[in-house]
This record gives sequence, C-alpha cells and structure tokens, in this order.
Amino acid sequence: MSVEAIGFLPPALGALPQPAPQADPVAAAGGSGFGQWFTRELDAVNGKVGAAERGLQSLAAGDAPSLHQVMIDLEEARLGFQLVAQVRNRLLESYQEVMRMQI
Repeated sequence: MSVEAIGFLPPALGALPQPAPQADPVAAAGGSGFGQWFTRELDAVNGKVGAAERGLQSLAAGDAPSLHQVMIDLEEARLGFQLVAQVRNRLLESYQEVMRMQI
C-alpha cells in the first residue's frame, strides 16, 4: 500500500485566511476605560460636594429655599464620596493582593 504525495493544493485551499487584527476592547466599548470612568465619577462627586457647600452657605445666609434640599444635596455628596473612596480602597486591596502573589 503506497501513499502518494499531494502535488498541489487547489486555489481555494492554498491560501489560509489571515486572522483579523484584534481590536482594542476598551476602544470598541466606547473608548472609556476604568481610569476615565473613575475620573468622571470623581469630578461628579467634586461637583456635588461644591453644590452642597454652596447650599450650606446660602442656608447660613438665610437665602436657601429649602432646608430639605440642602440636606438631600449633602447626603448625595456624602454617598458619592463614600462610593469613590470604596472603589479606591478595593482597587488598592486588589493591587496589593496581586503584588503578594508568588510566581
């Protein structure tokens, strides 16, 4: 029983398709990564804290329309700050855990 060598490949099988270049997943998802998200959230929290401070100043001056709105603004600023602080803490804990891993 003899096996004959393949002398040529048909044109359809001769050229294998090249894999498509891999797209950057961050760019494909809209161009925003974690760092950009964190920066946007930090800016938003900073704006809320500033608005809450202005509300407190207007309340102290007697110009605030509602004590309730000032308190709501303060609570939103506090919760936003806590969120950003917790994300930062978890990120640092994760980084430290990776650095403690032995290779």
